[in-house]
Amino acid sequence: MSSIVVHTGKPTVEKAHRLEKQVHDFASGGLALFWQRQGIYFGAALLCGFYYSLPVAGFCYLLCQLADIFDSAVSLKVVNRKDHSFRHTRRLLAALFASNTFSSLAVAIFTLLVAELEGPAEHFTSLFFLFAAGLFAAVNNHQLPQVLAVRLVIYGALFIYIPAHDIWNHGPSYGSKMWLHFATAIFVLYFVLECSMIFLRLYQRGLDQLEELRAERDKARDAYEVKSQFVSVVSHELRTPLTSINGALGLLRDTDLSGNPQSAARMIDIAHKNSQRLSKLINDLLDIQKMESSKMTYDFAPLELSDLLDEAVQSNSPYGDKFDVRLSITRTDPGLHVMADRERLMQVLDNLLSNAIKFSSPGSEVQISTSRDDDLAILEVRDFGIGIPENSRDAVFGKFTQVDGSDKRDHDGTGLGMSIAEQIVTDHNAHIDYDSTPGKGTRFYIEFPLIKGPSK
Repeated sequence: MSSIVVHTGKPTVEKAHRLEKQVHDFASGGLALFWQRQGIYFGAALLCGFYYSLPVAGFCYLLCQLADIFDSAVSLKVVNRKDHSFRHTRRLLAALFASNTFSSLAVAIFTLLVAELEGPAEHFTSLFFLFAAGLFAAVNNHQLPQVLAVRLVIYGALFIYIPAHDIWNHGPSYGSKMWLHFATAIFVLYFVLECSMIFLRLYQRGLDQLEELRAERDKARDAYEVKSQFVSVVSHELRTPLTSINGALGLLRDTDLSGNPQSAARMIDIAHKNSQRLSKLINDLLDIQKMESSKMTYDFAPLELSDLLDEAVQSNSPYGDKFDVRLSITRTDPGLHVMADRERLMQVLDNLLSNAIKFSSPGSEVQISTSRDDDLAILEVRDFGIGIPENSRDAVFGKFTQVDGSDKRDHDGTGLGMSIAEQIVTDHNAHIDYDSTPGKGTRFYIEFPLIKGPSK
């Protein structure tokens, strides 16, 4: 009847939230209908007592009242809950299932006793009681398919049993009205079931639309947070190099440095390095924009991974010298060919190596290697620095995020490099991840699918 089930394992946040809302809607709706149910029970008992039996009417009315008190107590417990855990929601669902089963059986006993008092007749009163109860359940119990199902099963079974019992006891011909009553009961039962499905589908559709709106709200909130991070990071990353460039150029303009060419060269070097920093920031932003609009282009060709290592070490060694960190190639398995864009993979390697250097201790080493694992080529960058705390993957590969996001962090950066690297690796049909032990270092590795190398 519905895809909503009671999960025994750990649910997703969406499923847990959805079930909690269903349970709350069911309980609050039940409490709102308390006086309507009281009117129905009183009216049914009054008819039964006046036309059939006062003791039976009194007994059934008290039974229904007892069931309704139990049901209302459980519903109040749901509405006033303080514990919103999924486990507690499941317990409340089980309690609602038990209370509504008791309530359904009370109505069924009432109806069955009225049918016995009617004798082998048309059973208008008893079947109409059942019809009203089934329709009431279809309209008001659709929030929880489990509860709706148990009510309809009990009412439906009794709906068939009452006319079928007369046929079994009296064995009438097919032209008898008993068979007509039996066929009519089936027809009316189908109508009740169809109404139940209509209300159930409408409620489920409302829940789906609510979840879609919640998802859109979360996306908008995430976009706003990314925008805020973007403004914060970019303003910070722009301000520092621009200040240095402006200061250096200002000194060159306002100071006579002809007698001190070394100071002039130093000012030019400061301006040059900071302009390179600005250029990297702009290139990162352009790459992110291309990736988000699916406009990043690649020039794929067969490539042997070991060909990248010497170039990567050579281009990043000056940066390593700045931090007193040495780069070394520890292993190169030959013949590891992958389909790749050489320049983009160098961009990934430069990012991995520069990060490893930044977060290594002076005098330490950063190792780079390639190896084979079955049908995969593994590219590794290992450092022995400060390491990465646990549960930091979102910060490592997120946009505009850093593992140390505080204003007092020791290392500058936009927080875009690893996000760009991950997307480039993904576009190569490869996978990037890391192992890390805080205080002992980090190993980043990329797994590429191997291809057959070019024939010689």
